[in-house]
Amino acid sequence: MLTQDRKIATRSVELPRAAPPLSGAFFWLSAFYIVYCARPEDWIPVLGYLPLAKITGVFALLGLLSTLGRSQRKFVDLPRESNYLLAMTVILFMSAVFSPVWKGGALNNTLDFAKVWIVWVITFMLVTDFARLRRVIYIQTASVAIISLVSVVLGHNQPRLEGVLGGIYSNPNDLAFAIVLTLPFGLAFLLSTKRSFVKLLWTGTMLVMGFALFRTASRAGFISLVISGAVCLWYFGVKGRRFFLIVASTLTVVVLLIVAGGTLTERLAATGGNVSTQEEERAYGSYEERRYLNYKALEGIGHYPVLGLGVRNFETYSGVWKDVHNSYLQIAVEGGIPSLILYLLFFASAFSNLRKLRRVRDLDAPTTLFVGALHSSMIGFVVGALFAPVAYQFFPYFAVAYTSALLAMIEERGAMSEPPSAESDGRIRYRVLRANS
Repeated sequence: MLTQDRKIATRSVELPRAAPPLSGAFFWLSAFYIVYCARPEDWIPVLGYLPLAKITGVFALLGLLSTLGRSQRKFVDLPRESNYLLAMTVILFMSAVFSPVWKGGALNNTLDFAKVWIVWVITFMLVTDFARLRRVIYIQTASVAIISLVSVVLGHNQPRLEGVLGGIYSNPNDLAFAIVLTLPFGLAFLLSTKRSFVKLLWTGTMLVMGFALFRTASRAGFISLVISGAVCLWYFGVKGRRFFLIVASTLTVVVLLIVAGGTLTERLAATGGNVSTQEEERAYGSYEERRYLNYKALEGIGHYPVLGLGVRNFETYSGVWKDVHNSYLQIAVEGGIPSLILYLLFFASAFSNLRKLRRVRDLDAPTTLFVGALHSSMIGFVVGALFAPVAYQFFPYFAVAYTSALLAMIEERGAMSEPPSAESDGRIRYRVLRANS
């Protein structure tokens, strides 16, 4: 990829759609996304005996390694956000080795999290055209929609859909977080199609995800939805001159609150100390517990500021076996302040990528829609991370990979279409010549 400081072309840009090589590796990458996002082993019993994530991840990596030298992008082309994520992972391993709480547990949890860097690199290396970008985003969106439907069906009598599925969806707050990050993509798919039946299908998909989100009664999820939704409506409703979206979205939220938001309303009211029902008492107790955990996390950061406690060790340190419900405090107390700095730099890079993409004039309509969706999703993450322990959930890292891959496409397209100028330095000229060879 060309250096980030290279000026992006301001002419009309339409991303290439021809299928690039490495189709086998991309197939396995797509399979990994399906396994991680849809978790079929949780609701298809026979699949529970297979380590699907490991199988698909290993095959994707082997496919990529077997085609080194023939791929469009090289490891030297990895952007700086990849380095931030790798450095943070290395520090987390060091934190596990020197953990004052539980070294073995922290090491196992760090090994599990470290897979995200491998998946991130493979995604960046293989997602080299817009068709592939749409496909992985489609997989994530469709998977979360399926999970939402399965959760509602299997957990129709389960309060807040808690524990209906395992893994990243077992906690209702984590399920709500995944839905909030994915809803903007569903809206982008809805607006990018001209077929009435497909529009109807995407509308139903978003309603299912919205219904599941309200059933979780997650206060953090609802707040993130409001902020992320406002950004979505600014991009698609105001700037896109689709003012009907503002009215339709407002009515939808009101209807969902009436139909599925009873518990959520009680939990929101309890936050201010207004307690009159059993659910409100539980919600207020949860609020007080989270305040305690925040103070406990700050205490842990003060005692272990450099390497922290080790991944997932705050539960033990807290004394109440609970995570701190703030991703920034979570990464700081478990990985130390250096990890927090790298964590913030990593996600700041996504907003830098999006800022550069928004400066490109005359992008084709589908690309413009997904730039807006990515920005809305990232805003939802920044807000949601203030209220949820999702520092090790892969969805936000996927979103950063999408922004990096999309920016690389734009820069590569510009490099292939324009001869190197006399002002370009030697490295840029060499990279352009190599790309054209």
